[in-house]
This record gives sequence, structure tokens and C-alpha cells, in this order.
Amino acid sequence: MTQAQPATRHMDAERPMLLRFAAASIAAAIVSIGMKLGAYVITGSVALLSDGLESLVNLAAAVVALAALWIAALPADEEHAYGHSKAEYLSSGFEGALILLAAVVIVWQAGDRLRHPRPLASPGLGLAAAAIATLVNLVVAVVLLRAGRRFDSITLEADAHHLVADVITTIGVMIGLAITALTSIHWVDPIVAFLVAANIVRIGFDLLRRSALGLLDTALPAEMRSEITRILQEERAHGVDFHAIRTRQAGARRFVSFHILVPGDWSVQRGHDLLEGIEDRIRRSIPRCTVFTHLEPLEDPASFEDTRLERSPRE
Repeated sequence: MTQAQPATRHMDAERPMLLRFAAASIAAAIVSIGMKLGAYVITGSVALLSDGLESLVNLAAAVVALAALWIAALPADEEHAYGHSKAEYLSSGFEGALILLAAVVIVWQAGDRLRHPRPLASPGLGLAAAAIATLVNLVVAVVLLRAGRRFDSITLEADAHHLVADVITTIGVMIGLAITALTSIHWVDPIVAFLVAANIVRIGFDLLRRSALGLLDTALPAEMRSEITRILQEERAHGVDFHAIRTRQAGARRFVSFHILVPGDWSVQRGHDLLEGIEDRIRRSIPRCTVFTHLEPLEDPASFEDTRLERSPRE
């Protein structure tokens, strides 16, 4: 079996940059907490209090994301031969859980204020503080989302979605504050908080779903699998065949394995050269990909008995 190593040096060079993005998320969370809790003290808005509490969750999530990216950057070792990339799924799952926790807090606070309404003080100052916090979070969220997609980091994407949820929350809170200030209808503030909580729940469940799929070794996307199959099918014109294609993704790393069947009278060198060429084509088509191949003779019946994940030992 041959193994094509991924471009580890390139990925290692990217990781310090990812850590800086995570640090920016922490800074944004600290600014948001100060602005929103300050606005709550000024206005007494329960929606702003809930928004500030959600930012505390953002801070905790950003710290966890930074730790996960640091762990994922560790090189492969004897006990973790495939690297530590799956640490990112643990982080994004934790963030999804924290988002759901924030939604619960918002619902609880909004329900209490709905039962015990009271007028808001200085709503204009509260709106200004919330607007500044929203702008900071929006800018950082856009930067993190682009970086997450560029570097295939589910941790940065999760952090970006968390900040987007915070932005949506704050916009909803600002709308509630404005309506309450203009109409003196005090129940608008908690009702808006309920609606925002519902959207946050959706984002949280999506993050949990993606994290679970990653931990379960979900296959690569359909378009990538189709590209792998296309490359292998082109080799059939040269009298070879293939089977047992398996793919999975761990954070930013992708893994592909398959068996190549060639005529039994081929030399080892000829078979090796064929595998090297196929592996190179796949790595060029699918970035950050590690390819495992296994060479087998077409004429041997045993070559067709190992297509399943588990194979019984020979008698």
C-alpha cells in the first residue's frame, strides 16, 4: 500500500493565521459584552441583558475555538497518526450547544419581562451602544466566515455563525427598543427576543448536526466523490480496474482510499508508477487530500474479496 502525504507544510503555515482569526473573535466578544451590558444598565431592557449574556457565551465559544485550532495544528504523532484535525468538530459542537443555551436564557428572560412589563430608560443611548456592538460583530463575522471557507476550518465557520447569530439578536433587540420607545408598548421587547431565540436555535442545531457528521467520518461531498470516480474510470482504458473507494473528512484534511487492480504480469515498478500518477491527479483535484492506495492482481479471486470494510480472516 502506498500513501500520498498531504501538503503538511502548507497547512502548518496556515494554522498561525487561523489562530489570529480566533483571537480577533475573542476581542470582538469582549467589546460586545461591554457595550451591551452597559446598554442594559442604561435602559433596563431585558432584551439587551439577554443579548449581553449571549455575548458572554460568544466569548466562551471563541476561547474554546482558539484552543481547538491550537490542538488541530499539532503534528501527527505515534498515537494520532492522522493528525488532530477532529478537535475542530468538538469545538463547533460545543459552540452549537452554547448557542442553544443562549436561546434558553433569552426565552427565560423574555418570558419574565412579558409577565412583568416596565418602561425603558434612555432607549436612544441603548440603541447607539447596541449599534456599535453589532457593527463590530458583523465585520469580524464576515472576516471569519471567509477565512473558514478559505482554509476549510469548521471552527472558524462555527465562530462566524455564532457572531452572525449575535448580530441577528442585536438587530432584533434594536427593533424592539425602537418600537417600545416610539409606542410605549412594553411587550414588544420580549416578543422580539422570542423570535430571535427561535432563529438562534436553528443555527445551533445546524452546527451540532455538522459536528456530529464530522465525528462520524462522513464521506466527502458528492462532487468530490464524482471527481475521484471520474479519474479512476479513465484508467480502465489502460486495462486496469478499481474498487473499495472510501472517503472521509477530518477538519481541513480529506482522506481517500481505494484499490487498483492490474494484470498480474505487471512489474512492481509499473504498478507503482500507475498509483503515483493517480494519486497525484486526485491531490491536484481535491486540495488538502491524503490518498491511500492498494495494488492487486486482476486474476486473483482474493482481490475481489476485500471490498467491504471488514474482511474475515482466511481459513
